[in-house]
Order: sequence, then C-alpha cells, then structure tokens
Amino acid sequence: MSYLNLPIGEKFIMKAMVLKSPGAPLELQDRAMPVCGPEEILLQVQACAVCRTDLHIIDGELPQPKLPLIPGHEIVGAIVARGERVSGRFAIGDRVGVPWLGYTCGSCHYCVTGRENLCDAARFTGYQIDGGYAEYAVANQGFVFPIPAAMGSVEIAPLLCAGLIGYRSLRMTGDAGRIGIYGFGAAAHIVTQVALHEGREIYAFTRRGDVQARDFARQLGAVWTGAADEKPPLQLDAAIIYAPAGELVPAALRVIRKGGVVVCAGIHMSDIPAFPYAILWGERQIRSVANLTRRDGEEFLALIERIPIRTETESFPLVHANVALAKLRCGEVRGAAVLDLQRS
Repeated sequence: MSYLNLPIGEKFIMKAMVLKSPGAPLELQDRAMPVCGPEEILLQVQACAVCRTDLHIIDGELPQPKLPLIPGHEIVGAIVARGERVSGRFAIGDRVGVPWLGYTCGSCHYCVTGRENLCDAARFTGYQIDGGYAEYAVANQGFVFPIPAAMGSVEIAPLLCAGLIGYRSLRMTGDAGRIGIYGFGAAAHIVTQVALHEGREIYAFTRRGDVQARDFARQLGAVWTGAADEKPPLQLDAAIIYAPAGELVPAALRVIRKGGVVVCAGIHMSDIPAFPYAILWGERQIRSVANLTRRDGEEFLALIERIPIRTETESFPLVHANVALAKLRCGEVRGAAVLDLQRS
C-alpha cells in the first residue's frame, strides 16, 4: 500500500455511507476525501464497529446531528496524511483507533479537573464529526490511540466504544464482587471478560426467551442467566444497564443490596418509570456514564494487552451498513457488528 504524506485534495474520491436525515436509511455516496487540518490526521479506515449509539443518531433519538453525516465512532485505520502541527508521536503507516470523544475545549472546569467527558464544548465522532462508515476519515491527533499490534482491526474496533464504555461503567461499580448486567451485547461481552479476570462474578439479564444471549453469557463465564424481570439467587453488589430501557432501573434496584449501585451505561435511555422509594433507600445509588475520557482509553488499552480479551464479531462490507444496523436493532448480532473495509 502506498501512503500519502500530503493533504488530500478535492479530486480524490472515496465511498461513504451517509445519513441525510434522521429516520432514513444510509446512502452510499461518492464523497471528496477529507482534508486534514493542522492538528489532524487522515486515516484509511480498515474497520469501524457498529454501535447502538449509531442507531440512536440514525433513528433521531439523539438531537441535532451534523447533516449530512457519516456515522461511526469505533474506527481503526492507518495514517496516510498528517497536518503540519501533528506531533512525532504519529507516523505515516501507524495504525490508530478513533473513539466517540473527538474534541474538548481543554480549558473549562470539567477539562481541567479530569472530567473532559462532561465538557460542554465537546464534539463527538460520527455525530458532530464525520466518522468511520467511509473509506477515509480525519481525527484530531489528541483524541486517537495507538492500537496494540497483536490484535486485528476488526477484532479491536468494538473495544473503542463498547470496550471503553464497559470499562468506565465497571469502574463505577467500585469493588463490587457480584455484578448484574442487563443487555448482553457488545459492551457486556467485553466487560464480562475484564470482570472475570478481576475475580468478580457476572449475572446476565436478557430479554425473556433470548436463548442465544443466555448461552453466550454462560460460555463467557456468567454464573447465572435469567430474564430481566427475574431475581438471581443472591443479592448483587452492583448492576450495569446497557440496554436503553428505563424500566430496567427499578428492576435492577430490586436485586442489589443496600449500598449497591446501578450504573446506566447508555447515551440514551427511555424514561425511567416511577418506583417506590423503598427500593432506593438503604444508600443504593443510580449513576450514569457520560461518554469517556482519554485516560479511560489509555488505561483500558494498556489493560487489554495483559488480559486475553476475545471480541465476538460479525463483519459486513461497507455497503451493507444498513443490514448491520437492522440486525443490531433487532438484537440479532452476537457480540459486535463491524464494518470491515478491508473486504469492501
């Protein structure tokens, strides 16, 4: 493969799957290859995982996306061009990963206190910044990560959101030994492996009748599986909710012990129904995960070099992005869906 070391001009064309309006299917388009700014890098995309957040954007549940928009925020690619102010940390040909968090101001109260994920000026990949459902993508040099060499691009792509959000949500459970997980998809199957490595127990809650998800959870080491409205044999120390269903919050509160925590890990969730104070009382907590920080990425990617994480993926060519999204919407993906641009 030949690498380009110059900004790319309008005469260079790429294929991209584009959202023109919320609720509409993505359209395959010929687009001008993006030009990297002074502090940006241009990537030739190798793989981009398909996330439930992409569905929330495409279905209009997250407001005011950039339109037209190239979705996708779990990007793995090779650097083919660099802006003039890009540091020597990144070289042409390096493989890097691009996550959801694409920019922060760096100077607000949240940024200077280690909570850049809460920055009011933050911009997000595949939402306000064109993402990885394309042959090429640009990213700010401060918001990309070097990728472990031992893992393939399709294999590692889900780690850049499902893995990172899973890691952040797991850390919010503190030292919980028994953890319930609601919604056993991309994030859950990754965080389960991390939790088991740390000596914790996983209790998997799935949709009633979802035998495939329960079997998957048991294969990964869950000690118990059941429907979301069932009670496990023991009280749990914490619960993490990945499914975007607000009714799971009171269900999770009912199965955790006093002092336990329920972590809502999605960027979007349906309304939480009213529930009796008694199931919150006893210093139980409800917390949300808002995005991620670059420190999360650095810690998690260092961790997975020591833990043998195996991502279960189903890959699709770029032009079948709508098929991948439809399967994810219907709960028909085991593990994570990934657009593999090396087979497109």
